[in-house]
Amino acid sequence: MKKAFAISIISAFLIAAFSSCQKDTIITDTSAKVNFSADSVLFDTVFTTIGSATRNIRVINNHQQKIKISSISLQNGNSSAFIINVDGSPGKTFSDIEIAANDSLYIFIQVHVNPTNVNSPLIISDNLLFVVNGNTQNVYLEAWGQDAYYHKPTNAIKFVNGSYLAYSTVSASNNTIVTWVNDKPHVIYGWLVVDSTQTLIITPGVKVYLHQNAGLWVYRYGTLRVLGTTSYPVTFQGDRFEKDLADIPGQWDRIWINEGSVNNEIDNAIIKNGYIGVQAELLLGNFFSEPRRLKITNTKIQNMSKWGIFGVAFYIYGANNVIVNCKEYCGAFTLGGRYTFLHTTFANFWDKDSRSIPCVHIDNHTSTQTLRLDTCYFGNCIIDGGLVNELEIDTVSSITYPPKGTFSYCFLKTNVNTAGYPTKYIGCRINQTSDFTNKTGYDFSLGATSSAINFSAAALSDANKVPFDITNKSRTADGFPDAGAYER
Repeated sequence: MKKAFAISIISAFLIAAFSSCQKDTIITDTSAKVNFSADSVLFDTVFTTIGSATRNIRVINNHQQKIKISSISLQNGNSSAFIINVDGSPGKTFSDIEIAANDSLYIFIQVHVNPTNVNSPLIISDNLLFVVNGNTQNVYLEAWGQDAYYHKPTNAIKFVNGSYLAYSTVSASNNTIVTWVNDKPHVIYGWLVVDSTQTLIITPGVKVYLHQNAGLWVYRYGTLRVLGTTSYPVTFQGDRFEKDLADIPGQWDRIWINEGSVNNEIDNAIIKNGYIGVQAELLLGNFFSEPRRLKITNTKIQNMSKWGIFGVAFYIYGANNVIVNCKEYCGAFTLGGRYTFLHTTFANFWDKDSRSIPCVHIDNHTSTQTLRLDTCYFGNCIIDGGLVNELEIDTVSSITYPPKGTFSYCFLKTNVNTAGYPTKYIGCRINQTSDFTNKTGYDFSLGATSSAINFSAAALSDANKVPFDITNKSRTADGFPDAGAYER
């Protein structure tokens, strides 16, 4: 027994010694990396003087052995506005930093900015680079070089599945009318809600930056009025400014408008790089009596990771819009409603991956119910793209709610039998050459060989309702208007 006991003691000692030795050994496998407490560090404090702010990040070693970080550095080197502090030492670069098994290391990051200097860049950014076993890992750093208005969640809605939707309202003091002027950018985190008693007015030149998954929600009976101009459009986009993210979709969620108002308006806006550009939806109201109207004009919606404009049993009037290059529909109009679009360019030449969904979709039913499609009129529009068919109409006729739909003097890419419906497709040009100036660069003005140029004088009926194109050029002067948002 004594011998067995001694063997057990020796075995335990050897196991402990081996484990200790293993923990003291540095892991060199190329698959071994470090983890981070966050993949980005954002300095969103509103600074009032030249100064600094400090944040931190934790670098984690989840392995059973020590790990060595060959180098920690700032991508912009000595020109970076950021300073890092590792083990109590500030600097721009560090080497041969070890982290014990199942341990972590704090890195403190400081930035010096002057947000009151109008010549400062809007965003100051850098990457914190880690080289570990031949792998380069990075943490994105971002600070606002100019002062901004920050909208951060103050409340949350809890759903039955246990998830939360974090939100704030446009005015904590419950002001009826809230106006944003072009003095500083607005930065939205989470959902910013225009509540039932509120109207949000956004004036020319305002820039709205939305963080990942953030959105602007116009709740029922709230009102949104975006009032840009040709020279000073209102911009909605993500809040990441690295060059390699300039054309990445899905950086924020959407502008979401519910029922209850007939005064929702978006004029001269640029909406880009989100999930859905604008979603106008009858959410809770009565289909027959609830007011629900959006007027959208002179607006560009582009590069959405799902849809450009999405109407759900809504009343939408659109003119002089360019809604282009989305992963799925550029325009989706579902469950009926009333839709009128004049001189709008819907064009989908999405090239980031494959696409099989047409540019424009229209329907008026669920699996069990036919709904009212009171108006569906496209006048002098373009519906084009890289597929054989870019127009998908899925309407069900009923005695109570016969669907309505007319395409008048439009340029259409479709395999629909338009010739069989002469009163529905009036004077349209089918499957001809669009000749856009730069499809991948979002310039959808018309080239010299475009078949969308010079429709007949009969197209003046709609052109006279929108006599100037999206660039403020006359489209009626020669008597032969072009289709789409641009007059050549």
